[in-house]
Amino acid sequence: MRAWHFVGTHKPFERVDIEEPTAGPGKVVIDVKAAGLCHSDVGILEDEKWLANMKELPVVPGHETAGVISEVGEGVTEWKVGDRVAVWPMLGQGYSVNGAWEDRSEVSTETLVAIPDDVSFAQAAAATDAGMTSVGALTTAGVEKGMKVGIIGFGGLGQIGARVAHLRGAEVYVAEINESVWDRAREAGAVKVAKSITEFADVELDVIIDYAGFGVTTSDALDTVKSSGGGRVVQVGMGKLETTIDTYGLILGRKQLHGSAGGSKEDIEETMRYMASGDLTPVLSEIDFEQIPDGIQQLIDGTAVGRLVAKVAD
Repeated sequence: MRAWHFVGTHKPFERVDIEEPTAGPGKVVIDVKAAGLCHSDVGILEDEKWLANMKELPVVPGHETAGVISEVGEGVTEWKVGDRVAVWPMLGQGYSVNGAWEDRSEVSTETLVAIPDDVSFAQAAAATDAGMTSVGALTTAGVEKGMKVGIIGFGGLGQIGARVAHLRGAEVYVAEINESVWDRAREAGAVKVAKSITEFADVELDVIIDYAGFGVTTSDALDTVKSSGGGRVVQVGMGKLETTIDTYGLILGRKQLHGSAGGSKEDIEETMRYMASGDLTPVLSEIDFEQIPDGIQQLIDGTAVGRLVAKVAD
């Protein structure tokens, strides 16, 4: 079957043909219909630190999976062939075990999440990481009605985080350098949009969630979040893996900096409920399976529109 392999840092993904998986005990095989692309997939190409997450190479990348169960293993009773499912990517998919960039994927039943009828495979794939991670960060931040929330980045993650924060009743401020998406940010519920989060310094933001993570965005967030009452910055984006912060302002302002990675099955289900109702319609750009390297280049160049999802099969 078709697959893409990660063979090492600073080396391109390789298109290969590999053996089809079979469903072991407690597992199922999914015919992959849609597989998401993420900035983390750029990260593994560029930064050796990601190798610590990988037991051995090569490995099939891709941690956003949606498809249809085609085989069930011994002991599996709660799922059946034909079920539409997404995969909760918290058991190393795409890193320590093969991920979604393949025609068929073996996964554990503990990772499965049912896809509602009104949610497409592309939406479901995006919900498993972009949705889960975005909503998981809102949970980490304790976002609720009446709070003033800053969102840095209105890309694949930020567009979901901003919209769900608005749906939860927060007052949302978006920082995004790409002015072409500002109207979409306002449509999602943003009260104001600017190029830098520092432009909201007078707002007294309760929480800032950095979905970009390009070094200066993190330090700007800590400088901008409110001091009185202990403002909170939640770091999600991994555009760069280092930043320099002003510890003077952090300490005297009693500010908090939290890392947020992934989320729960409940975060995926919340995302898909909003998708099914029509309240959440994130911009997705679908590409063909064979175009995955082109999609990665879009992420590198910053030209990707919304969240990239590869169509694996009809």
